[in-house]
Amino acid sequence: MSTAPGVRPAPAVGADSVRRARVVVRGVVQGVGFRPFVYGLATGLGLAGHVTNTGDGVVAEVEGASSAVDRFCARLAPGAPPLAVVESVERADLPVTRESGFGIVASRADGPVRTLVAPDTATCRDCLAELADPGDRRHRHPFITCTHCGPRFTIVTGLPYDRAHTTMAGFPLCPDCAREYRDPGDRRFHAQPVACPACGPRLRLVTGPGHGPPAAGADPLDAARSLLAAGAVLAVKGIGGYHLACDATRPEAVAALRRRKARGDKPFALMAPDVQDVGHLVHMGPVERDLLTGPVRPVVLMRRRPVVRSGPGMLVPADSVAPGSPDLGVMLPYSPVHHLLLAAGAPRLLVMTSGNVSGEPIVTDDEEALTRLAGLADAWLTHDRPVHVPCDDSVVRVLDGEPLVLRRSRGYAPLPVTLPAPVVPALAVGGDLKNVFCLGQGDRAWLSAHVGDMDDLATQEAFGRAERHLESVTGVRPALLAADTHPGYRSGAWARQHAAGRPVVRVQHHHAHIASVLAEHGFPEGCRVTGVAFDGTGHGDDGAVWGGEFLLADYDGFHRFAHLAYVPLPGGDAAVRRPYRMALAHLHAAGITAGPDLPCTAACPPDELDLLRVQLARELNCVPTSSMGRLFDAVSSLTGVCHHAGYEAQAAVELEAAAVAAGADDEPHDPRYAFRLSDGPGPLTAGPAPLLTAVVEDVRRRVPAGVIAARFHRAVARLVRDVCVAARRAGGPRTVALTGGVFSNALLSSACARELRTAGFTVLRHRDIPPNDGGLALGQLIVAARAGATAR
Repeated sequence: MSTAPGVRPAPAVGADSVRRARVVVRGVVQGVGFRPFVYGLATGLGLAGHVTNTGDGVVAEVEGASSAVDRFCARLAPGAPPLAVVESVERADLPVTRESGFGIVASRADGPVRTLVAPDTATCRDCLAELADPGDRRHRHPFITCTHCGPRFTIVTGLPYDRAHTTMAGFPLCPDCAREYRDPGDRRFHAQPVACPACGPRLRLVTGPGHGPPAAGADPLDAARSLLAAGAVLAVKGIGGYHLACDATRPEAVAALRRRKARGDKPFALMAPDVQDVGHLVHMGPVERDLLTGPVRPVVLMRRRPVVRSGPGMLVPADSVAPGSPDLGVMLPYSPVHHLLLAAGAPRLLVMTSGNVSGEPIVTDDEEALTRLAGLADAWLTHDRPVHVPCDDSVVRVLDGEPLVLRRSRGYAPLPVTLPAPVVPALAVGGDLKNVFCLGQGDRAWLSAHVGDMDDLATQEAFGRAERHLESVTGVRPALLAADTHPGYRSGAWARQHAAGRPVVRVQHHHAHIASVLAEHGFPEGCRVTGVAFDGTGHGDDGAVWGGEFLLADYDGFHRFAHLAYVPLPGGDAAVRRPYRMALAHLHAAGITAGPDLPCTAACPPDELDLLRVQLARELNCVPTSSMGRLFDAVSSLTGVCHHAGYEAQAAVELEAAAVAAGADDEPHDPRYAFRLSDGPGPLTAGPAPLLTAVVEDVRRRVPAGVIAARFHRAVARLVRDVCVAARRAGGPRTVALTGGVFSNALLSSACARELRTAGFTVLRHRDIPPNDGGLALGQLIVAARAGATAR
């Protein structure tokens, strides 16, 4: 995936003249076989000189015929190795030395860090062929790798990228590996993670109480497969940390894992050996297939088939794998351990989820795994190669034919984002949910891997370690910090505690969301959009909880043009966990009697119902909210779909599932499902009373919940169109940016984009940056950098 940057032209010299040039190549050019590529290119052109890694990138000095030096420079970007990303090639002439021969010299750590670290990459075809070949010395070696694949970011301890600066430093090369490492014609020439059974690393299996110790001399993988086949929960140490795995087709095994992990009903991801093993379960198009089989290999969310075909060899996961979800999350093996674990004798469909208790960071340390996962796993398949950087699996879905990253982690981090304008060195700490932070300098921004939810001390400590590491590999030394305006965010508290005299710029939550999608699209400075920011919670400038926002915004600021009408949020987080409370609050605000025949009323315990009515009437502990996420919760409970949320956005996810099952795309618009737009001295407000009245009427008429859900989704899409049209009539922009966690809903996002384009708008949506709070830090960074070094 090389780019084709321009090369500085050299002065005119005769074609037969001898020339020497210093060439600096920047980008993702370390750990991807770039020096061996340079060696082969130079020697093939008859050039003398040398190549080395530095903090600045790959630096080569080449000497020979002028025409050969020109060809060398011209071929660096187009012919680069498959994992390389060449951002720039700079050349400068040097005095001729009459050097002979070409070599790879020791790396230098001098100068500023300006190179890029490669992300972890799935095992390549050549390595898989060797893994399966009984005649190959790496047959069934769980750590097979080469210059084209394997761990990178998660093992790097410093730059320049050499074995001594990785967690492979403790594994001396055996004579055979050392010979391959030094051989320019070998695929493992200067491959830093190179290893074999003779030099390690090595697997081992540790069993917990109730499971006898492995037999002396037993193969850890064979024993692990047997445990999985018997229904055990296995902790598996992967590239970026531990997974918890079990047989996805055994309901009792899935139930045990869900109970131990305190997962609630949150869907699990599946791992299968090949796309053919899951094609009967999901709707899979060519883009999904490419994502599943490509070098990143994220978890891919795909729509479930309403009727699952069964037959010989067609595996069906337990219903408890993803209850209530319209999608199944599937990934294919991306490490040699995964490929070997799914070999003959093992279940061919595994639950594969992060190795942690829900809400805590993924476990990476071996001793910590034996204690923190002791109540979750029956056995541990571990190894002795340390994981230096925790890295969860990335999550992607395909939306209208294009990938949409929902969690940007393994395989993507730490590739940088190109910014539309240069920024001072800065750190944006992100939000408290789905935390990802961001470092930026010049025209680059580096998003961290997924950190997690900041309400846990272990996650906050993991945040600090990850931030220090990303600073070390990017060379960014922040001159200012950016944080959310929410006064209670732990990420903001971290920024204040670590400011060390540097200014902390506070950025409004939804402004940051909009700036994030603008930055991802390279939107120029000074150009405004109508930003539609829909999510569950964001601190508003008026002290209310925002989340249904229409902002006329650019990087420098925003004007709140419209928002969903305020309703009381009774009890704060209690209303988030119990959607029936939001349903009753919305009915109260709309003046609709919540009779006992409504599902939300029936779901509320009588004592709580009496207290809630008093609380709403007297506005006790009721912060006003304009959250679109909470409206989804309310309608989900009103229709009887979901009354208790065991994980973030569960009610909305299950409402989308109901709409999809009912054939939402075929459901015509119902004019009763509408919002009342009210103009006043402040922003335009969108009141949902007419819509809620229609929902209640349909519930009482026993209209299927899926039909009501489909009509609701369509009404929200028409609201987005109508408000954006009103903004345009008032002189607002013709470009609309859709962002915020609610737009992880594929049904809603597609419907909104369709309505807006029909009305003549240009629509910006996320692709490489998550629309949820995992993309928040990018927007914080560019807004704060534009605001300057004066703290708000």
